Amino acid sequence: MSSVKNILLVYPQVPKNTYWGFQHALKFIGKKSSMPPLGLITVAAYIPGHINVRLVDENLALLKDSDIAWADAVFISAMIVQKDSFERVAALSKKAGKIVVAGGPHVTSSLEPIQNVDHFVLGEAEGVMEDFMQDLEQGCAKPVYRAEKRPDLAFTRTPRYELLKLKSYASMAVQYSRGCPFRCEFCDIWKVYGNRPRVKPAERMLAELNALHALNWRGAVFMVDDNFIGNKGQVKRNLLPALIAWQKERRYPFKFYTEASINLADDDALLESMRHAAFNEVFIGIETPSVESLAETGKVQNLKTDMAKAIRKIQNYGMEVMGGFILGFDSDTDDIADRQIAFIQQAGIPRAMVGLLIALPGTDLHERLVREDRILGRSDGNNVSCAAANFKTRQSPEALQAGYRKVLSTIYDKSLKNYFSRCNRVLDTLKENPHAGRRIKLTELRALIGSLLRQPFTPYGWQYVKFIARNLLKNTGSFPEAVKFSILGHHLHIITRKVLADRPMLEA
Repeated sequence: MSSVKNILLVYPQVPKNTYWGFQHALKFIGKKSSMPPLGLITVAAYIPGHINVRLVDENLALLKDSDIAWADAVFISAMIVQKDSFERVAALSKKAGKIVVAGGPHVTSSLEPIQNVDHFVLGEAEGVMEDFMQDLEQGCAKPVYRAEKRPDLAFTRTPRYELLKLKSYASMAVQYSRGCPFRCEFCDIWKVYGNRPRVKPAERMLAELNALHALNWRGAVFMVDDNFIGNKGQVKRNLLPALIAWQKERRYPFKFYTEASINLADDDALLESMRHAAFNEVFIGIETPSVESLAETGKVQNLKTDMAKAIRKIQNYGMEVMGGFILGFDSDTDDIADRQIAFIQQAGIPRAMVGLLIALPGTDLHERLVREDRILGRSDGNNVSCAAANFKTRQSPEALQAGYRKVLSTIYDKSLKNYFSRCNRVLDTLKENPHAGRRIKLTELRALIGSLLRQPFTPYGWQYVKFIARNLLKNTGSFPEAVKFSILGHHLHIITRKVLADRPMLEA
C-alpha cells in the first residue's frame, strides 16, 4: 500500500529583477504573476485521482513550512533561471524528510550534480509520468526516469487548471505544439523537442480551452509554443478554423498571444485567420539586423525576408510584435549596438528584449564553443540581465558590455522618450481587430487610475503625459492599449535602471 497520499507541487520563485517578469506593471492591475506554471499543472494531470494534490507557486507566495509538513512528496519543476530558488525548495523539503522529485529544464540540462533530490523525471512528462507514479506508489521508484520517446500530443491530458489561483495571474497558458523546424545554433528547443513539430488535434486544444472557460477565465491566453507556426499546415487547416468557431460561439472570451518565426508574414491567409481567432500579440526572435550574424547562427528564416517590412505587415493585421535581440555573435562588428538601436526604433517594437548571447548546454553553439575551448562557465539562463556572456567573445568583454548598456539606455532611456515613440508608431500602425479589442472592464479602469495617479510624477512623467494625451485624441479606439503600454513602460524603466546600476564600472 502506498504511503504517498499527499503530493505538493512547487514552482520556485523566478528572479524579480528581470524584464520578462513585468512585476512592476502587474501591480497596476492587482496581479502577482504574468502566467501560471503550465508544466506542473500538466504533471498534476498524471497523478492518480486518489492522491491529494496542492500547488504552491512561489511567484504568488513563498513556500511555507506548513505546506511541506502536509506533503508526503514534493514535486519541483524549474527553469535554469530558477536554479537558486530550486535549490532552496529542495533543501527545505529534504530536511523535512519528504520524498523530493524534480523535473523540468533545469534538471534535464544540468551539467552539475543536483543535491537533495530522490527522483529525477526527465524529458516530456507524458512519456514517463505514468510509470513513475506506479513505481512511486509501490515504493520501488528508481532514481532517474527519462522519457525515451517524444510523445504523441494527441493523447495528452488536460492540465489541472483548477489547482491555480486564477485571479492572481495576468494571463493563462496552453500549449499546442512542441518542436521547431529551424536549427538556430544558440537554441535548444529543436534539440530537446525535435525538428519536426508535433501538434495537438484541434479537439484536444478545445478541451483545454473549455476547461479554462468553465473556470470563468476571461482575457489573455498565452500559447506557449516556441514556434506556433512550426507546423503551418496543421495550424491553418485544423486549429485556426476550429478556434475561430469556438471563439465566435462564445463571443470571444479569450485574447491569444504566442511566439512565432518571422515567416509568419509570408502568409496573408494565416495572418487573417489569426486575426479572426483574436491573436493580438506575437513574440518573434529577430536577433540582429546583421546578415553576417544571422548566417553565423543559422537563422535562415530571417535571411529570407525584409524583417522591417515583415514586422510592419504583422502589425497591420492587428498584432503587436515583441522582439528578441542578441548581442555577442562572432560576426558582430563595432557598430552593432547602433544598428540594433536603429532597427528597434524604426520597426516600432515597444517590447524589445535585448540580451547577450549565452551558450546553453545541449545547443550546437555550446558544443562548438567547447571544441574551441571558449566556454567560461554555466549560464544562469537569464540573458536579458546577465553580467556577461558565458564564453570568450570575439569582442572584448568591455566593448560588449558597453554596447549592451548603450542599447538598453537608449531604447529605455530615463525619459522613455524613445519607448513612447515606438509605442506611438505601433498604435498608429495597428489595424483595429474587432475580436481582440481590449474591453473596458474593472481591470482596465484600475490600470488607468493607477497610471494617472503615479506615472506623471516619475522621471519620465512629461513624456508619459504627452503620450497619453496624444493617443486619447488620435487613437481613441485603441486607448486601452496606450494605457497598457504606459504601465509596461513603467516596468521596463525600473528594470533598465536596475540593470544599468548593477555595472557602474562600465558606465558609458
